[in-house]
Amino acid sequence: MEKPILSDKEQFPTDEVIFTHIGNSKKRWEKLFDFISSNYPEFEEQWSYYNDGKSWLMKVVRKKKTIFWLSIIKNSFRTTFYFGDKAETAILESNISDELKDSFKNGKRYGKIRGITIEIKNGTALENVYKLIDIKLKLK
Repeated sequence: MEKPILSDKEQFPTDEVIFTHIGNSKKRWEKLFDFISSNYPEFEEQWSYYNDGKSWLMKVVRKKKTIFWLSIIKNSFRTTFYFGDKAETAILESNISDELKDSFKNGKRYGKIRGITIEIKNGTALENVYKLIDIKLKLK
């Protein structure tokens, strides 16, 4: 998996910095955050620099619940959702791509959670993100 590229601790990821790195993915970025602000105005975006990965990551939260993580990679960006085992049925019965279902089912476990990472390359990837947000919000 490609490493995140916002590695300068002193350079906060402003829109200008982000758009310089994601290039043609800017439209998908705008579409994602337009969707979030229209459908989930209570979501907050929080950028933090993490020393363990030596990069900036965005955490999208609702109250205290993390919905997903976002990282910037060369010419694109990706989201990562973490789900516990109780989400497995909802994920496997959802209409996200089979590839994502397999990545969850066979993914590395971090304690009781597993991740689903989506590189936002096209509209289908965005649709999968929207579906995972919905699944995340329906779980207790």
